[in-house]
Amino acid sequence: MSENPLSTDPALARFADIRSWVFDLDDTLYPSHSGLFGQVSQRILLYLQGFLAISPEAAALVRADYYRRHGTTLRGLIVEHGITPDAFLDYVHDIDHSVLTPDPALVAAIARLPGRRFIFTNGSRSHAERILSRIGFDAPFDDIFDIVRAGFVPKPHPDTYARFLSDNDIDPASAVMFEDLPRNLEVPKSLGMATVLVVPRGTGAVPVEAWEAAANTGHIDHLTDDLGVFLGRIAPRP
Repeated sequence: MSENPLSTDPALARFADIRSWVFDLDDTLYPSHSGLFGQVSQRILLYLQGFLAISPEAAALVRADYYRRHGTTLRGLIVEHGITPDAFLDYVHDIDHSVLTPDPALVAAIARLPGRRFIFTNGSRSHAERILSRIGFDAPFDDIFDIVRAGFVPKPHPDTYARFLSDNDIDPASAVMFEDLPRNLEVPKSLGMATVLVVPRGTGAVPVEAWEAAANTGHIDHLTDDLGVFLGRIAPRP
């Protein structure tokens, strides 16, 4: 039997006490180089162009503004235009999921984690289920907490984290969150959760927008460009 790195690697010692494993979805459970979320991004821009009757350039500016002030484009459209969320979600998630391939190493590593496992996403449940199916997951997650369950209030709003934790009876002190967006880890860290930032393959830098105060990375405990390998270190094969 291989030696458990949790007992030999001080950097991983915190994970010995983790019993709730919380995963973002897009660009976290699958590599960003797949381009899947790029398809979603393009659909968001097309929606804005059609709904607001604006140019592609203007749509990009609106999206950036809504992301900064509201957390997501959807939230901005709800607050400022009163749109019906379902139609937006159906439109932007009408994409080609075939770019994703099975990831048996990641599936096996997550299956070996002790305790409960969760998806916490600003997307829809149906979008999450299609992605999980393509990656090769059967039913290893205890809950998929999507934007509908969040009342269409996205991460990083503190109320959304509170609702997620309450709905699933999670103790933040024994929980970890995996995310690809640095700002979505600030609240979890403040609540006492461990935090892991998933970055694009082959990079070691924290990706942030200029306005996000790039120097502030104290809320990030760990950084990885390969989630399967990272989890494999935490839950090695027996």
